[in-house]
Amino acid sequence: MPVTLRSVLLFAALAGSGIADPIRVTPESLGIDAAPLASLDADIASSKFPLVDSLLIMRCGEVVFDRRYPHDYAATYDKEAHTKGPLNARLTGRYNYFDPTWHPYYHGTDEHTMQSVSKTVTSAIIGIAMTRGDFKAPLSTPVLHYFDESKVKNVDARKRRMTLRDLLTMTSGLDWNEDLPYDDPANPSDLMEAADDWVQFVIDRPMKDDPGTVFAYSSGATELLAYIFKRETGIDIEHYAERHLFGPLGIRNYFWKRTPLGVVDTEGGLYLRAEDLAKIGLLYLNDGRWNGRRLMTADWIKESLTPRIDAVEGFKYGYQWWLLPHGEPARLAWAARGMGGQRLVVFPEDQLIVVSTAWHILNEASIEFDVVRRLLPGVHPHQCESQSGG
Repeated sequence: MPVTLRSVLLFAALAGSGIADPIRVTPESLGIDAAPLASLDADIASSKFPLVDSLLIMRCGEVVFDRRYPHDYAATYDKEAHTKGPLNARLTGRYNYFDPTWHPYYHGTDEHTMQSVSKTVTSAIIGIAMTRGDFKAPLSTPVLHYFDESKVKNVDARKRRMTLRDLLTMTSGLDWNEDLPYDDPANPSDLMEAADDWVQFVIDRPMKDDPGTVFAYSSGATELLAYIFKRETGIDIEHYAERHLFGPLGIRNYFWKRTPLGVVDTEGGLYLRAEDLAKIGLLYLNDGRWNGRRLMTADWIKESLTPRIDAVEGFKYGYQWWLLPHGEPARLAWAARGMGGQRLVVFPEDQLIVVSTAWHILNEASIEFDVVRRLLPGVHPHQCESQSGG
């Protein structure tokens, strides 16, 4: 689907004005029943789905639904904000997940924490760097190529076989159980964030499985990619994204956290506005092109969205993308997912993009399955206008 001129102008206006509720087309005009949307909106507003902050829906590059649901997070998490624990290991600052200055919004702006949606954006940046020839190493490159092996713990034959592709597909083989609750003190993601040197913490982990064979979701694997990106390209991954991804997409308002040693937090530190997150989905729907300019190859898009391994909850996994089979015959929805309810879900056959943000970190839930169950039956065949803007 091409990026339409209207959608580009709409997003440009949003970026310049800070308006969160733009003029938009009606759902019915693009073949979407309004009643299921109104019902879902009412359920969110009444807190049937608790602590959802926004819901934005696009079809054919046009915003058809955009709502914000305000919450007083200073009151909601006041006790937790002042109690040291796994989600508040440093008690103050950017890794206190209950501090309303930092979560879910960045210092009172519209920039919402993306958490692990950051992983999908990281994959996109790598794809752009490969397209431009700035990231020259193939995905078969061993991870230890970027480290002094004499300074890495628990090195064995399996760790030597771990590749960049294994990091992208969450099949690193590292001993890493992130299925533990977020507030479990044994969760390796929390332990990593409590450490000073995140990269060393990850690469030192012992191996559990042969690389490439077992899905084990690992924020640490994606954090290694930040370090590797700079080693391979010589450029900080955030600075590269600012020039080659955020800049072309008109994403001017964002923030990206860093580790205590200054490495970009690619595993969960990005803040974006909901409408800017939708642009990432639109870029992939448009096969890597934006406003007539190719940012990444069609081959990278295809490879990224090809199921590489079975994951959890019925999902499969690509290159930092969750892939959800749905419908009969089965089709694949593409999803970026983050702790607390951050979601970007793309339904390519329907030219549909759904973005939701939330902050229910103590009772993790998701509306993505409700979107499939409640909204998709009301999404009817519709021919998107063909434009030359893409």
